[in-house]
Amino acid sequence: MKKRWLFGALLALLMLTCLILTACADTPDPVPEEEMIELTLEELAQFDGKDGRHAYIAVDGAIYDVTDSTRWNNGQHNGYSAGNDLTEEIKNSSPHGVSKLKTVPMIGRLKD
Repeated sequence: MKKRWLFGALLALLMLTCLILTACADTPDPVPEEEMIELTLEELAQFDGKDGRHAYIAVDGAIYDVTDSTRWNNGQHNGYSAGNDLTEEIKNSSPHGVSKLKTVPMIGRLKD
């Protein structure tokens, strides 16, 4: 009887922990459409994360702000540099693909 009670208590604790972690997931608030920016590739290059500048990357035409991401120190992450369109690199070389983009805000779109 004690084993069942202990198992039930542990299961309840595990479920509660999962709910708390899900609620605290680090997903950014979406940027309102009217506040989205549009940049050319040349303009995007200015946002390289160096010398206090913001760090932006583009993937599939969307621009993401990785400035506050601990993974993008000084605009660099695993040999990749902010200020670039990294569609091919992230979709074809990154072990996590586009899934990690959910943790940084999409702030705009690339324009021609």
